Amino acid sequence: MDRNLSRLAIALVVGAMAPLFDSTIVSVALHTLSHDLHASVETIQWVSTGYLLAMGVTVPLIGWLQNRVGGRRLWMASLVVFLVGSVLCSLAWDVTSLIVFRVVQGIGAGAMMPLLTTLLMQAAGGRSVGKLMSIVSLPTALGPILGPIMGGLILGAGSWPWLFWVNVPFAVVGLVLAWRFIPADGPTGRARLDAVGLVLLSPAVVGVLFGLSNASRTDGFARPDVWAPLAAGLVLLVAFVLWATRRREAALVDLALLRHRPLAAAATLMFLMGAALYGGMLLLPLSFQELRGADALGAGLLLIPQGVGSLLSRSLAGRLTDRIGARTVAIVGFAIVLLATIPFAFADGSANPWWIGLVLVVRGLGLGAVMIPIMAVGFVGLARPEMPHASTITRLAQQLGGAFGTAVLAVVLAGAAAGGDPAAAFQQAFWWAIGITAFATAMAALLPGRQPAVPPAPAAAPQAAPAAAD
Repeated sequence: MDRNLSRLAIALVVGAMAPLFDSTIVSVALHTLSHDLHASVETIQWVSTGYLLAMGVTVPLIGWLQNRVGGRRLWMASLVVFLVGSVLCSLAWDVTSLIVFRVVQGIGAGAMMPLLTTLLMQAAGGRSVGKLMSIVSLPTALGPILGPIMGGLILGAGSWPWLFWVNVPFAVVGLVLAWRFIPADGPTGRARLDAVGLVLLSPAVVGVLFGLSNASRTDGFARPDVWAPLAAGLVLLVAFVLWATRRREAALVDLALLRHRPLAAAATLMFLMGAALYGGMLLLPLSFQELRGADALGAGLLLIPQGVGSLLSRSLAGRLTDRIGARTVAIVGFAIVLLATIPFAFADGSANPWWIGLVLVVRGLGLGAVMIPIMAVGFVGLARPEMPHASTITRLAQQLGGAFGTAVLAVVLAGAAAGGDPAAAFQQAFWWAIGITAFATAMAALLPGRQPAVPPAPAAAPQAAPAAAD
């Protein structure tokens, strides 16, 4: 991997650290925010829900915006929006203002996440995609490790506004590095905004995410605040699919790209990976609190071994993806996650914490190995203008999969807990998580092997060099 590409990757990773750390830091602080802002638990949840929904609204627009204004400008503008949102959050005077400013943060973060992948893949030109993905996944691996620790330290030493002030140095340094090392690409077209597609897709994503989010916090799918937005979102999503099929490349998101097998397989696996990852992130800390008596911070700290495992495996997974292809790496990764989840289906509050930590390290190794090949393979064989659409598709798949997995496991857990045995309830929910992971392991066979992952001729390689010196 050449020097310019490495600098680009570092610039993007530093900028992405702020939004990825922010979500884990804030999740630890919801109880404190509820107390200090005199808000109910139901109201304070909107600090997270508003952020999530704002990301869902923003993601579908990114492909069109990048073509209109250029990748570097859009990345820096998104980082500025996130920075401004962070400053405003730190100055919030009540829970309503905090929720509004979290929406501003979510708009910036929602643009950055798909852009992170697109800019790297466009600059790489098909070279060393596995190694690149192992670099850009660094914040994702570090977030669960450092986020709870940072949140706990901040709340222990200061007040809640510092949860958001801590984003400022990351964002400022990220802006400086972006100005220096991201290629100045400029607009690539003047395509008109697909307004109909926007009106269909953004509310569809919001409806599905909102309905699933409500389901994960209630007793099932029968409540009107669950099934109504979920049904409306699914109807709008079907309408968008029909509309985009007619519009093809002129659509807000070109769904015709799903005829490209690597992208279709990657989107499917991103959905399943999101369900397995975020579903586990729901069950594990809750089980630590309910069965072991840990508080929210303690439960977050108990997840550190999983983050360490993910951190350790990502570099090897990147090299193996480039060498032997995505299919084998992903299958092995999902199989490791599957095997390392099984012990939790038998665990209760008496389990040895050292044994739990060891199992979580192994589970993290599998999650790190799964993420890299799936993220990399979706861009194999795509032309440069198609990559923003591919990034949007995979990002939406991961978001929807995460919301789906969280909702299903939360409903299973709530139903099983009605029997009065918390340990048995968690064991049943973990069996459902194991089933989702087993299905993902089988579906990973759809990913291409070594041959489709061979990089194309590096005709696009020189593009990054002069721009990096810009």
